[in-house]
Amino acid sequence: MSKNGQNILLLLAVMVLVAYPLLTVRAAKVSPGQEPVAIFTGADGQVEGVIRQLAPDYQPWATPLLEPPSSEIESLLFALQAVLGAGFIGYYFGVRRERARQRAADGSSSAA
Repeated sequence: MSKNGQNILLLLAVMVLVAYPLLTVRAAKVSPGQEPVAIFTGADGQVEGVIRQLAPDYQPWATPLLEPPSSEIESLLFALQAVLGAGFIGYYFGVRRERARQRAADGSSSAA
């Protein structure tokens, strides 16, 4: 199989892995008068409720520097942070690999 074929299959596999949970997971039905359960919330929001149950008088010792106006913007900023980190790591390893390749090429050309 060619490189392009492999890349297309990998891209399709990633798309399926991303879409499957979004299409199959359903929120639990709630009784009248109860709050609906958010199924794609982060651990930060869930742990706040647990802390309030365990220690109702707890006061946080730090506050956020920036409070996003909505949860969508907070998710966007988190995703942007992840993309920038992954891009930096990919760039770093790409540069290291290319430098090693250049050293190997320089070493083999000087030995000839």
